Amino acid sequence: MLVGVTLRNRFKIIKKLGSGGFGDTYLAEDIDCKNHPCVVKHLQLKPPNTADALPIAQRLFATEAEVLYKLGTHDQIPTLYADFEVNGQFYLVQELIRGHDLTKEIYPGNKLTEAAAKQLLIDILEILAFVQQKQIIHRDIKPQNIMRRQDGKIILIDFGAVKEITTLHVTIPGHQPRSITAGTIGYMPSEQFQGHPKLSSDIYAVGMLIIYGITGIQPHELPEDPTNGEIIWRNRADVSNGFAKILTKMVRYHFSERYQSAEEVLRALQPSVKTKLVLHTRRNFLQYAGLFTGGVIVSVIGQNLLTANKGNTSTSKINTSPNTPTPEITTSANNLKTSTFEVVKTNSQGSIISRSNHSANYFVEDLGNSVTLEMVEIPAGTFYMGSPENEKERFSVEGPQHQVTVPRFFMARYPLTQAQYYTITGSNPSYFKGDKRPVEQVSWNDAVAFCEKLSQKTGKKYRLPSEAQWEYACRAGATTPFYFGESITPNLVNYDGNYPYADAPKGQYRRQTTEVGSFPPNAFGLYDMHGNVWEWCLDDWHENYINAPKDGSAWISRIYEKVLRSGSWRDNSVFCRSAYRLSSDAGFYVSHLGFRVVCVPA
Repeated sequence: MLVGVTLRNRFKIIKKLGSGGFGDTYLAEDIDCKNHPCVVKHLQLKPPNTADALPIAQRLFATEAEVLYKLGTHDQIPTLYADFEVNGQFYLVQELIRGHDLTKEIYPGNKLTEAAAKQLLIDILEILAFVQQKQIIHRDIKPQNIMRRQDGKIILIDFGAVKEITTLHVTIPGHQPRSITAGTIGYMPSEQFQGHPKLSSDIYAVGMLIIYGITGIQPHELPEDPTNGEIIWRNRADVSNGFAKILTKMVRYHFSERYQSAEEVLRALQPSVKTKLVLHTRRNFLQYAGLFTGGVIVSVIGQNLLTANKGNTSTSKINTSPNTPTPEITTSANNLKTSTFEVVKTNSQGSIISRSNHSANYFVEDLGNSVTLEMVEIPAGTFYMGSPENEKERFSVEGPQHQVTVPRFFMARYPLTQAQYYTITGSNPSYFKGDKRPVEQVSWNDAVAFCEKLSQKTGKKYRLPSEAQWEYACRAGATTPFYFGESITPNLVNYDGNYPYADAPKGQYRRQTTEVGSFPPNAFGLYDMHGNVWEWCLDDWHENYINAPKDGSAWISRIYEKVLRSGSWRDNSVFCRSAYRLSSDAGFYVSHLGFRVVCVPA
């Protein structure tokens, strides 16, 4: 028992999480990183495995470390912190993941809707596409090895070694005990069972997982056609023929008849949207992830989140007005218009404790085809950027808090809408369709390209906001975690209401974007600065604010990782705070990433 022991003078064992055939898993603290929680896996063979299997187990244990190192850093794969040997004992130290495995969502008798199943399939395939780029075969994809993190994201865990060790000896009903390679009966295709797994073997496993989800029948209980070995499942699920055709091809008996890669399946699922493959997504340790014990996931929140439902994909006439009351408008001496609006303030329960009237100057940019863009004047000022050390659930990348002076600029009143994006680019990549909804599935590169086209069209200088401009505009003079006050509720922000902040109650989880301007603005007259979609900033990513600019300019270091702010519809409240910051590759885009623009006065 290792509880209380500190390994390598760094990893302090706090408690045992569980055991498996490979040994034990512990919760630990990383002393070198301000007691940051992590998971320590201790290799220690247990029955029915014997000492004869130890050399194989050690090799497989090392293989898992090698695989994780090869994968590098990815937001939806647990980070490997260390692997080492102490007194002949082998250890792996990995990122702690808070969330639940998919057995909370996929279980016997429960059937997912087609929309939920399709979104889950896309989420898994996007991670698998990254893994397959490295020519890595997972070999054991199943509900227990896929987690939904607290922020709603899918996490793929257990890369080979653990499961191979625990399946050194298995018993298949009706057969003698035998040794096999990694895998689980029902999810493992014939070529993998015979010891010759291929990339398409993982495609088979993912397909079987989704079929389990829509039928409510465990894979090993589904009948097979005795003439060709194909799985018989179509009559057990109420899904469209198009979706069924894709799933059937994923689980064909012979590997040559399946899709050969995750990217190929994604193209089949989203024929009208170019495949967006993340080549290298930085693993941001701010996002929580989960823990496992010899192939068995330990649920640490017990919440049964549902996968986001697909929104209405029909094409509609372009509209321009946001879903907000018409503001009082006057014309000022400098040709700017003025709008008036109500601002609310909240307490730690998220309850509104005050209301006040504010006004803001703005100008209207005519984009053509009756589509306009409202740009709000943000006055010059000085503020403290980042979060104070006593802010609830604060992260170190939000500091050190420092003073920044920001010159006057103009910022879009709302996140860029699909109507606005389509008018300038002629395309709409969004997953949740709606002219008044924010455009999403746009990368940083896409956003920058849009700004260049908008600048050319208008003759003005449009670009993404610097990170300092974004936070200054978001706070609008507030020093609390949110511009509303101490907390938020889903009545004020579109986020996952299952995860409240401070003393606020749980609330609605909409599982999709909302029309811009559906919630109250901040004191500058900006809407949706918390939640709905993440917003790209111009800056390159830095781990903290040491040596950051103090003049409001973007911090550029020729780094491919860029800054995201705001949180989104699928994130918990912590990630929607004014100071929270996240990073992702410039080419990355999903259904909760959008942007808004700024215009710099001449």
